[in-house]
Amino acid sequence: MDYQDFFRIKDDWNIKIEELKDEQLVHYGSNLLCGNGYLGYRGTLEEWGKDEYQACVITDTYDMADGKWRELSNSPNALFTEVKVGGEKLGDYPEEDLMTTELDFDYKYGVFKRNSKAKNSTAEIVSERFASYDNLHLIANKYQLNNLEEDEVEIKLGIKGDIWDLNGSHLENFSGEYDSQKNILYLKANTVEKNIDLITALSFDFKKGEIESLKVENEEKSIYLLLKIKPENKLVKFERNMLVYSSNDLENPLEKAVEAAAEAAAEGYQQLKQEHQHVWDKKWELMDIKVAGNQLDQLAVHFNLYHNIIATPAHSEFLPIGARGLSCQAYQGAAFWDQEIFNLPMFLFTETETAKNILKYRYHTLDGARKKAKDLGYDGAFYAWISGKSGQELCPSFFFKDVISGRKIRNHFNDWQIHVSPDISYTIWKYYIATDDLDFVVDYGSEILFEVARFLHSRVHYNQYKDQYEIIRLLGPDEYHENVDNNAFTNYQTRYALKKALYFYYKMENEYPEKLKNLKEKIDLQESEVTAWQEIAEKIYLPEPDENMLIEQFDGYFDLEDTTAEVLEERLIDKQEYWGWPNGVAVFTQVIKQADVIQLFTMHDIFSEEVLAANYDYYEPRTQHGSSLSPSQYAIVAARLGRAEEAYDYFETSAFIDLMSTNKAVSGGTFIGGVHTAAAGGIWQLIVNGFAGMKVNRKGLSFMPILPEEWDSVEFNLNYKANKLKIKLSSDSFTVKASASNKNLVAFKVEDQHYKAAAGEEINIKI
Repeated sequence: MDYQDFFRIKDDWNIKIEELKDEQLVHYGSNLLCGNGYLGYRGTLEEWGKDEYQACVITDTYDMADGKWRELSNSPNALFTEVKVGGEKLGDYPEEDLMTTELDFDYKYGVFKRNSKAKNSTAEIVSERFASYDNLHLIANKYQLNNLEEDEVEIKLGIKGDIWDLNGSHLENFSGEYDSQKNILYLKANTVEKNIDLITALSFDFKKGEIESLKVENEEKSIYLLLKIKPENKLVKFERNMLVYSSNDLENPLEKAVEAAAEAAAEGYQQLKQEHQHVWDKKWELMDIKVAGNQLDQLAVHFNLYHNIIATPAHSEFLPIGARGLSCQAYQGAAFWDQEIFNLPMFLFTETETAKNILKYRYHTLDGARKKAKDLGYDGAFYAWISGKSGQELCPSFFFKDVISGRKIRNHFNDWQIHVSPDISYTIWKYYIATDDLDFVVDYGSEILFEVARFLHSRVHYNQYKDQYEIIRLLGPDEYHENVDNNAFTNYQTRYALKKALYFYYKMENEYPEKLKNLKEKIDLQESEVTAWQEIAEKIYLPEPDENMLIEQFDGYFDLEDTTAEVLEERLIDKQEYWGWPNGVAVFTQVIKQADVIQLFTMHDIFSEEVLAANYDYYEPRTQHGSSLSPSQYAIVAARLGRAEEAYDYFETSAFIDLMSTNKAVSGGTFIGGVHTAAAGGIWQLIVNGFAGMKVNRKGLSFMPILPEEWDSVEFNLNYKANKLKIKLSSDSFTVKASASNKNLVAFKVEDQHYKAAAGEEINIKI
């Protein structure tokens, strides 16, 4: 598939779409998203509506409208515009052949641009917008009509409340007003379940063109201004600002929205843009990855870094990273294990405070995890598979449907996929060894670690015949095989989580006895429980490599039919069939959805290279990569095995999942479109942990670099234990430059050699 079927490259940061295609409307909206962690405005034209998937998703607005799906709400659209010139409609409507449109998107600053030309006149629409990082509630837009041959221009602009929602309308009780003195409209509504007030305000200022008449039009869910404009030198130009606030943000969102709208109008588009770009410039100083020698790959890297950043609510420690970010309502704007294992690592080694906020979110949702554990008959904290603001389980029991019979499929993501809890414990440890932030672990992380250990204690089963602990009836990362026993990844993660809980228990006992005493009293932790954690960690069954050096993914996996995804594809009756539990085509075969044993290798450096190679060669042809999480993990292992070109092939697969729209928007009857934020975060890992071969463990920082021949070099920044490093990898050298502001020597290893970099020092190593 040629990328030029989807876009053209303008430079390292910018793409152009020269022709709009109806079948790509879902993907345009997601890929060209203006976002900032608070809101995400989809890449749609101003005249488009819900049929074209127009939406602006707002964080912290979880609401249930249909009795099944609790998801984030969409704001009414304050950038809606309808233009008539000489009585004829102007705009690029999919069902009408009136204009041709080109789109540009700048991934450095998140700026969306459109240029539409009429087919039957000289008229042109030029528009530009961004979601501000200086004021997270703001979307700024400048809109221009050029080459107008007619003197009669009618513009309908305002706030449209009839919007695209996946699972029912979340807003009701609409009321709107127009302040003619300030040129500000607002539309107030509240969510149907939680009664959250949502205010959308609009300020505007005409720079070219004279308003000859103005009429306010209120509809059931919308408020508009009907304007007659006299062009100036065949031009009409205005600037406007969309502001969104909810009652979860502050006590009086209406007052704040109107005030902020007026302030934005007073500043003007160009000043607002400069302030926004200044914030982005600071982010890219930390997070940019520079790829030399392949502009397409450089663009793809920037695309994925951008989307990982804008998906993350860095402004809050109470909100999750959604599996589709804020690109749409799919996956409910909620956290999965993706958040810790795929999204967080980039922040951990760049914008460390954001990584801490992500983990604090898990601390604040402990009660939700405790409730889930209790409801299912367990102790401790069983974290939700799909976690919103409260941490209570959002994953419905019937996620997919049988597209042949129409019957619902009972999936057990919400009660059998238990590895999310030890995954969080794993990440707390990784945070600690990357930052030395013991205070965070003592004040926040320890309670999570102990409650997860408690849950695992209550979840394991003791096999008295084998004198070992086992974990039965579960599913691991591979979601096609449910109701299995002793998933290798989950069992190893369980031991790891227990060991880290024990480590910090005894560390606090020695160094923070009073805080440990208070925490034990708070959660009623008994010494007998700690003793049990030790016993389970010592006796839990861990599938070991067999005589062929293979680790069995779960008990009985090797007894299943040995076939390939291509063969199973031919067995489908309907292309939309779900492949997994309970009777999908993959269930009784060795075909897996995604990295599972391979996922174990990317997270745990405890197996020999021979074991990695044997398992990579075995599982790779049996993996469908039906999850966007999978390719980056295979790439990391391929790179560690010295297989640079195989790793690069997986880089291409992962980096272009969204850019080239390779993943389907609907699976098993459920909409799963939107940006794959885990794949976006996975690109950072693929480059840093894969090609640069970075590992961070108790031994310290190390690299095993390998560069694909398609690249001349790659550069990135690291923040390690509060010291900043600039890394450059080329085909024959590896360079580490320590920031002049560093306060400590930074020890690291490249291949088998040890080095120490002083502040300001650059070490150039031949490889």
